[in-house]
Amino acid sequence: MPTAVSAPVSAAVSTPLLEVENLTTAFRRDGAWREVVHGVSFTVGARETVALVGESGSGKSVSALAVMRLHPRQASRVGGRVLFEGRDLLALPEPAMRGLRGDAIAMVFQEPMTSLNPVLTIGFQIAEGLMLHRGLGREAAEAEAVRLLDRVRIPAARSRLHDHPHRFSGGMRQRVVIAMALACRPKLLIADEPTTALDVTVQAQILDLLKELQDQEGMAVLFITHDMGVVAEIADRTVVMRHGRAVEAGDTAEIFRGAHHPYTRALLSSVPKLGSMAGETRPLRFPIVSATTGAVDVPPGLPDTVTPGQRPVLEVSGLTTRFDIRGGLLGKVRGCVHAVEGVSFTLGAGETLALVGESGCGKSTTGRSVLRLIEPAAGSVLLDGEDVLTLGPAALRERRKRMQMIFQDPFASLDPRMSVGAAIAEPILLNRLGTRAEARARTADLLQRVGLTPDMASRFPHEFSGGQRQRICIARALAVRPRLIVADESVSALDVSVKAQVVNLMLELQAEFGLAFLFISHDMAVVERVSHRVAVMYLGEIVEMGPRAAVFGDPQHPYTRRLLAAVPVPDPARRGARHKVSADEIRNPIRALDYVPPVRQYREVSPGHVVQAWGEEWEPKGTSAAA
Repeated sequence: MPTAVSAPVSAAVSTPLLEVENLTTAFRRDGAWREVVHGVSFTVGARETVALVGESGSGKSVSALAVMRLHPRQASRVGGRVLFEGRDLLALPEPAMRGLRGDAIAMVFQEPMTSLNPVLTIGFQIAEGLMLHRGLGREAAEAEAVRLLDRVRIPAARSRLHDHPHRFSGGMRQRVVIAMALACRPKLLIADEPTTALDVTVQAQILDLLKELQDQEGMAVLFITHDMGVVAEIADRTVVMRHGRAVEAGDTAEIFRGAHHPYTRALLSSVPKLGSMAGETRPLRFPIVSATTGAVDVPPGLPDTVTPGQRPVLEVSGLTTRFDIRGGLLGKVRGCVHAVEGVSFTLGAGETLALVGESGCGKSTTGRSVLRLIEPAAGSVLLDGEDVLTLGPAALRERRKRMQMIFQDPFASLDPRMSVGAAIAEPILLNRLGTRAEARARTADLLQRVGLTPDMASRFPHEFSGGQRQRICIARALAVRPRLIVADESVSALDVSVKAQVVNLMLELQAEFGLAFLFISHDMAVVERVSHRVAVMYLGEIVEMGPRAAVFGDPQHPYTRRLLAAVPVPDPARRGARHKVSADEIRNPIRALDYVPPVRQYREVSPGHVVQAWGEEWEPKGTSAAA
C-alpha cells in the first residue's frame, strides 16, 4: 500500500494554521464501511494558499468536507486528526464546531445556486451569519452586507441587497457566496472548485478577487481544483490526490518544474496551454502520459482533412433567433431576447469551426438553431445546399440523419432506463438504416471505435464515468453516419486527462469520416488545439472570425483580446499577476419590441480574417472608436 505523502511546510510559515494528519474517511454502503480517503496529511499556514488537486473521485472534496465535519454522522466515519490553531476539530463537540463554521473557518462551494437559499434574499443570507457570529443587529448587519457586496464588486450593491439568487448570473452568485464566506473575516477559507463552471473572464475576476481579499485579510486558503492552470496562478504549495491518497506534495513551482509521480506528470501534460499551437497549421492531438508508468505517448500528426474548393457542408446566412419576453396579467409580449442576430458562416467537410464566447453570448442557441432544435426567426441554413429552415416535419426528420449534436451533460442526454447499447442502436432502427442484428453489430463496432468494449452495451448510464458517458454520446451521434456534428461544450465538464482523451477521439473520428464539427466552447486553450477556424461571439453576434492562427496570434476585436487575457496560464512564474479583465458582466440582450438592430460593418484584416467594427463602449476613456 502506498504511503501517505505529507506536504512540507514552507520555510516562510512557522506554525501551521491547519494541520491534517492521517485523515481517513469511510462511508456506509450496502451495510458495510468503505474507506475512500486513506491517510491524507497536509498543512496550511497563515496567509498561505495550498491547492488540493486531483480528478473527480480523487477524494479532495471529501477531505475538505471532513475537515469541516459536514459529512452526515450516521453514514460516515472520519479518522485521524484535524488541528486548527492547535485544537482537534474532530474531537470538538458539535456546538463548538458550529461556532467555528462560517466564523474562523469558511467554505465556498462549487455550485453557488445550491449553496444559496432560493427563497431568501442575498442580503438576509449574508446578514444571518453576521448576526449569529458577531451579534450585530439587523440594520448593522445589512449595512455590513452592502459593504461586503461592494468589496466583491457587485454593481449597485445597495439596490440589489433584497434580490433573490435567481436574479443574478452565475459569476455574480459566486461573488455573493464569497461575500458570505468572508463576512466574519475567517482565518481559513476552503474554496471547493469555486471557478470550475465559470467562463474564463468570470473565472479570472473571481481569482483576482480572492487574491486581493487574501492580501487584505491575511487569511489562509485551501483551494480545491482539478485545473492545473488555476493552481499555477494561486497556490504556494500543492498536494496531488489520486484514489483517496496524497501521491505528491511540495512547492508549486517545483512540482511544475519536475513532478516525480507519474500521475502528476500525466495531469500536467494534459493541461491545454494557450499558445502551444504556434506554427502549427492544423489541429493536433494531445500527448497522453500514463498515470502509472509516466510513459509519454505522442500521437502522430493527423492528415489534412479540409479539401479546398469543395462546396461547404454547412452555409449559415443571416441566422436570427429571438425569444419573446411576456409580462402583465394577460402575458403580453413586452420585449425580445436577441439571442442570435444576423450570424453568418460556412463549414466544410473535415473542418472544425469553433464558436467561442461567454455564457449568454448566443453560441449554444446558434448550434441549436442550426439543427432546428430551436426555431430561428430569420436567415437560412443550407446543409449540402438544401435549406433546413424550409423543410416540413417529415423532411426535417429525414435530414437529421446528416446532422447530429453532442450535448454538454452526457448523463442528462442519456435515458437512465435504457442500456447504452439500446441508446446507440435506437437512431439506427428509427431511421431504418438496418435490421436489429445489423444495429447490434454497428453498436459493437461504434463502442470499440470510441475506446469502449462491446460487452458494455448491456450496462446503463449510471455505471459509467463522465468521460465514458461522453464517449457513448459520441458513438450515438455517429450511429447515423452524419456529415455535421454540433459539439456543445462537449468536454467542458471533464477532468483534464479525460478531456484530452475525448478531444483526441473526436479528431481521429473527424480524420476517418471527414466530419464537419461546429465546436462550441468557452475553453480557449482547447479551442486552439482542435479548430481550423474560430468565430468569437458577443451578444448574439460574431465580432471576429478567421483562421485559428490569425485569431489567436493577432486578435483584433477588444472582446477577443479580453477572452484571451483571461485564460489561466499553467506557469507558476506568473503567480501573483493580476488579469487585466473588466469586472463587468456581459450586457443584457433584452430589447424593446421596436428595437432595430444596427447594420454591422466588417473589415478583412488578413485573408479570411474578418472583424466587426466596434464603438465607444469598447474604447478606453479618452480614445475614439475604431472605424
